[in-house]
Amino acid sequence: MGISDLIASFLQESLDESDGGVLEVQRSDLAQRFNCVPSQINYVMSTRFSPEHGYIVESRRGGNGYIRITRVRMDRQTLLMHVVNSVGGELDLASAKAILSNLTSSGALEQNVGETLLTCMGDRALGAVPRQTRDTVRAEMMKQALIHQLG
Repeated sequence: MGISDLIASFLQESLDESDGGVLEVQRSDLAQRFNCVPSQINYVMSTRFSPEHGYIVESRRGGNGYIRITRVRMDRQTLLMHVVNSVGGELDLASAKAILSNLTSSGALEQNVGETLLTCMGDRALGAVPRQTRDTVRAEMMKQALIHQLG
């Protein structure tokens, strides 16, 4: 089991034990507990505790900084719209893979739809698009595909 798995398991267990599905922890305490850099904590937050997984993460950096994880239940429509609104103007291939993986594992997208979208957004499919604009095209493709899934 890797360090990310250990951190995620610890946070999940702590959330399960918390009242109301809310957990507040200090990033520095977690990093010290698991003997890792704070960016490792950030990685776990963004990959394991994302809205696609049913969580809202709020954080404040600095000496008294904290991370607040709230478990939420979103319907499919709300989840897809949240992703559409959070994609931004550019989307790299690794992020597209993570988003689609999260959406398929949460059941918001069928597996074959996620795989098809990923194939269409890959560098091979976007070969005719200049490298410097692929992330912009990929972001727009993701948004439009997810909006289409809402219909």
